[in-house]
Amino acid sequence: MAAQLTLFGIPIAFLLFAATLVGVALFARRSLEIAAAGLVAVALARLAGGGFDWLGLLEGQWSQLANLFGLLVGFALVADHFEQSHLPERLPRLLPGGTLGCFVLLALIWLMSGVLDNIAAALIGVVAASRMFSRLHPGYVAGIVAAANGGGAGSVIGDTTTTMMWLEGIRPLTVLPAYLGAFVALLVFGIVAARQQARWSPLAPAAAHPEPVDRVRVAVVSASIAALACTNVAASAVFGPRAEALPALAIVVWLVLAVAGRLRPFAWPVAGRAARAALFLLVLVLSASLLPVDRLPRPTAWTTLLLGFVSAVLDNIPLTKLALVQGGYDWSFLAYSVGFGGSMIWFGSSAGVAVSEAVPDVRSVGVWLRHGWHIPIAFLAGHAAMMLARGWHPS
Repeated sequence: MAAQLTLFGIPIAFLLFAATLVGVALFARRSLEIAAAGLVAVALARLAGGGFDWLGLLEGQWSQLANLFGLLVGFALVADHFEQSHLPERLPRLLPGGTLGCFVLLALIWLMSGVLDNIAAALIGVVAASRMFSRLHPGYVAGIVAAANGGGAGSVIGDTTTTMMWLEGIRPLTVLPAYLGAFVALLVFGIVAARQQARWSPLAPAAAHPEPVDRVRVAVVSASIAALACTNVAASAVFGPRAEALPALAIVVWLVLAVAGRLRPFAWPVAGRAARAALFLLVLVLSASLLPVDRLPRPTAWTTLLLGFVSAVLDNIPLTKLALVQGGYDWSFLAYSVGFGGSMIWFGSSAGVAVSEAVPDVRSVGVWLRHGWHIPIAFLAGHAAMMLARGWHPS
């Protein structure tokens, strides 16, 4: 293990990272600047300790960071195409009214995330919601993020963490039971969030004479989704762990956007705002990767539950990588915990960061916890359901 600078027996890198998170929580409008300063401070602490493998870290992380950045910006543009297609304006005709309609939208986002990356599902969901409601309740926005994260937890193409497990040779059916916990969680937070939204701003009636649907933009969205799913499956099946060496998903999404740009140019201001949000998340991920964590606690159902709460403040990608190296987990429990657990704070998941850029009012830990209180409860309910229904079965 590399040498570490400590204070009262605690590595200084941990204290600096904790201070960074506190700063982001208190001064969300300066989140990128605070996160960047925290990264520099953590890096200097590790450098002062000596013996840290910087080259190895960058070699192992660059592809995932590039993929994450490309997907966050790319999906923001895909969501913009969806919004500009005028298709969301027709959705109220398809949904029931009242609380049930609010819940059905969350359920659709949950289902969409199983075949589509959770970032894209969350962004498309929040775009649809913003057109269907005159105002979005913060608790409902948190519910959209939770639905996207929960819906991807049991699918190896639904979340970066589950894809990492697949690339390491864990079979898709192994993580599938995570859907049990995710479904129970959806019932818990979904009903509460739907009631919050219905009381705050009911489902708006469909426009009597909506704008014609832009079929080209709908085709761009459909092509992006299809290309992403096919690339994920093909790269994982053909290359296995070697697929992590190249940010293939981001490349494919941007190829579709570039080709489509000849017919429907994408909005550069949208790309700029998304890039800033993506950069913030990447800085936090890199800071978390610098922390002197060489091993997680012994795998049990309860320590895996704890990892869900940790993933709300410490990015789930480094946690998943450590867990894969350590082994001995029930991978469905891990997929559920690190996949859904990040929904508890706005910067705890890539989907949350992306949505907070579209709805800046929720970019506050206090607002998120006060109105999204149902998400931690749903997380615990989902874990309890998995324990009662099937129990802990480590690999």
